[in-house]
Amino acid sequence: MTQLFTIFLNILAPVFALVLLGYWVGPRLQIDARSISRIAYFILTPAFIFNVFSQTTIEASLALRMVLFAVVATLITAAVGYLLARVMRSSAQMTAAIVLTSVFGNVGNFGFPIIAFKFGDESIVEASLYFIVLSTLGFVLGVAAATWSKSGGWGAILSVFKTPAIVAAGVALLVNLFEWPIPLFLDRAVGLLAGALIPIMLLTLGIQLAGVGKIRFDRNVIVASACRLLIGPAVAIVLATPFMLTGIPRGAGILQTAMPAAVLTSLIAMEHDLLPDFVTTVVLFSTIASAVTLTVVLAIV
Repeated sequence: MTQLFTIFLNILAPVFALVLLGYWVGPRLQIDARSISRIAYFILTPAFIFNVFSQTTIEASLALRMVLFAVVATLITAAVGYLLARVMRSSAQMTAAIVLTSVFGNVGNFGFPIIAFKFGDESIVEASLYFIVLSTLGFVLGVAAATWSKSGGWGAILSVFKTPAIVAAGVALLVNLFEWPIPLFLDRAVGLLAGALIPIMLLTLGIQLAGVGKIRFDRNVIVASACRLLIGPAVAIVLATPFMLTGIPRGAGILQTAMPAAVLTSLIAMEHDLLPDFVTTVVLFSTIASAVTLTVVLAIV
């Protein structure tokens, strides 16, 4: 218990402190979470991703194993969520909502700082690669689930590949591959923006959660949260060995699969009228519960 408390105090407490600060000051200062989110989405996140991938190299075979590991882990978690929903005889909408929250974890707001606190700044490359893969896959599968039995969803799914973070990653990889020089003023400007991402994202998460409202949870909320917080990392732990992942790639991958449901799932649910109250409840409940589950996962990895 002492070890678990130390892990929570040194790794998770700083993260939750900023989230709670955003949760407290957001309504009092009437801060518009959407405006800050757009700054993080369109400016800070692309700068962060570009800053990481334009200057760092990662072995091709290792990167491929990490990508496949993340994809397989996400697909298995989605399948488990679907099967559990069918066993409970949930409606088609509830089944889709459970799949949505099962596959789309908060790999940005939570993932980056927790992995950095656990493994140090040298883990940012692995955390960023998992972020790109898991957020892209989560968005694709999430929108697919939300538009299940509806038409018009493929345009939204394809649009994910035009998101600023993915475009920035592509440009950064070209810069890295061809060793194109980056002007010093631009490098420093991008570095300053990249450094602002993590605290801004944590504060924004708190502001967003403040608007969720009261928790009214039932077995569906518990099942969806369990898929996100327990099934995801359990699957990742099992898959790490066959994909030959060790050290930071293994630990970062397991931690990213253990993150609570992303706030973006609520936006997807509202956009597609997919039980938005239920989805936002899962986001809030899984975020609170992750204080316990992430502590255990951190001790395991």
